[in-house]
Amino acid sequence: MSSTNQRYKGFKPAKMDPKFRVSIQPSWRPEAGALLFLLFSKEHGMPLVKVLSQEAYSEKVELIKGSDKTPAEKNKTLGKLAMLCREASLNDQGKLLVPKDLSEKSGITADSDVMLVGRGIHFEIWNKSNFDAVLEIETGQQEDDDLGIF
Repeated sequence: MSSTNQRYKGFKPAKMDPKFRVSIQPSWRPEAGALLFLLFSKEHGMPLVKVLSQEAYSEKVELIKGSDKTPAEKNKTLGKLAMLCREASLNDQGKLLVPKDLSEKSGITADSDVMLVGRGIHFEIWNKSNFDAVLEIETGQQEDDDLGIF
């Protein structure tokens, strides 16, 4: 991560409403009208939705462009990133609409418990039971803490 901006920290339980909207905590809300990108992804084999700011999306694009991949591989990876992202923004009440198909692909249903998880330059929306499993995995990986942070 080239940016020292660690805006999104911690994790917090939330509730997906019947219309597949989730309230984003005020400290994580972008400026009014700012564009966000919803990226379907997997961590530890489990599906989730990554919520990227314009800065985080641009950083991924620059990472791909600056990589050692061939031009064809770069174009394919950039195309995949564009395909898997959906543009989004918060409504006036600070709620983020996660389209039904993207939510369900990520294991999130209407009226379900979810977790908002800070990852520095972006945050994630997890199905609660999948997040519990990921938390167990990530807090159990002490052997890779060669910096002595955890």
